[in-house]
Amino acid sequence: MPASAIRRLVPFSEAAEAQGTKVYHLNVGAPDIKSPSCAIDAIMDKCHNMHHLSYTNSAGLLQLRKDLIEKYYKKIGIDIDLSEILVTVAGSEAFATAMQIAADQGDEIIVIEPFYTNYNTFAFLNGITLKAVPTDIRDDFRIPGIEEFEKLYSPRTKAVLISNPCNPSGKLFSKEEMLQIGEFCRRHDLFLISDEVYREFCYTDEPHFSAMSIPGCEQNVILVDSVSKRYNLCGARIGCIISHNKDVMAAALKFAQSRLCPPVLGQYASIGALDTPQSYFDEVKAEYIRRRDCAVDALNKMEGVFCPRPLGAFYTVVELPVDDASSFAKWLLTEFRVDNQTVMITPAESFYKTEGVGKNHARIAYVLEVPELQKAMAILEQALKQYPGRV
Repeated sequence: MPASAIRRLVPFSEAAEAQGTKVYHLNVGAPDIKSPSCAIDAIMDKCHNMHHLSYTNSAGLLQLRKDLIEKYYKKIGIDIDLSEILVTVAGSEAFATAMQIAADQGDEIIVIEPFYTNYNTFAFLNGITLKAVPTDIRDDFRIPGIEEFEKLYSPRTKAVLISNPCNPSGKLFSKEEMLQIGEFCRRHDLFLISDEVYREFCYTDEPHFSAMSIPGCEQNVILVDSVSKRYNLCGARIGCIISHNKDVMAAALKFAQSRLCPPVLGQYASIGALDTPQSYFDEVKAEYIRRRDCAVDALNKMEGVFCPRPLGAFYTVVELPVDDASSFAKWLLTEFRVDNQTVMITPAESFYKTEGVGKNHARIAYVLEVPELQKAMAILEQALKQYPGRV
């Protein structure tokens, strides 16, 4: 079982904090922005009147599924019915289930690197092989021509799995890129598993283009979604899996029944969150743009550092002048201090499949307020100057 690249250094950060060191956490996508009050109120109201915390339907509360369709998906142009949506234990269960539905042991799924490291974890658990389409940090992680996908195709290929916007790179797929990938999947009769958890965080004038909008791919697309990032409800652990493919949804229900039901209070929080006003999203988006610009500008001013400007999510992958980003990240937590403060980052090597790529890359989550980010960037700059393994 591979260790989580995002969380495996937690014991070192906890040890540092236990010694009184302040750690600036740039390693995990856990924003400090407040959850919508309507979501918190929904939990409080339910708890106040609840005398028994029981199971719900394995597919999720009927009210939540109806509200997701009417209050959210219809508004963004995704037309589905009740048989085409199932509530999951966060986005994690949704893409894990989608991968297991799409591929059997020994089958292959094509991903675009860098990719969310837990795709690798669930592939490992189920005997699935990930085959990676490479991208270049120096080219803003631009998606290469479809011929690169064709090179990876084999009779064992069952799906393409993407994250749009991308965790960890912040890459935002254009409509043209999505249509090309959709055509590749249609031509080879592959599933297209589209993780769109960060849909609300797009920093261009061009609107997010969902895989659900690719014409002719209605039976190929499996959409993965979550309330964690959209409403800052990471601890609610509520997501969903959506597909027009009836066989996919029938299989998804079997997986759902095996784990009984999604978290009940998280479902009620999600029902409340669907009443969040647009002003909340506008303010959050503007705040993330400020944080992104603060982090990226500061990183690119550091000697030897290269950081593309992400167009979505709240992460960036950065190239560091170090021999090994994993060793550097551990050194930050165990040996380096500025006024008893340090920084925690995520080594990015495990976000890649290509051998040797990403060894000096790190993922930075710009989830702190700008004043805190500025302090963290200043500490990181000093650390890079003093790190023994600097190259």
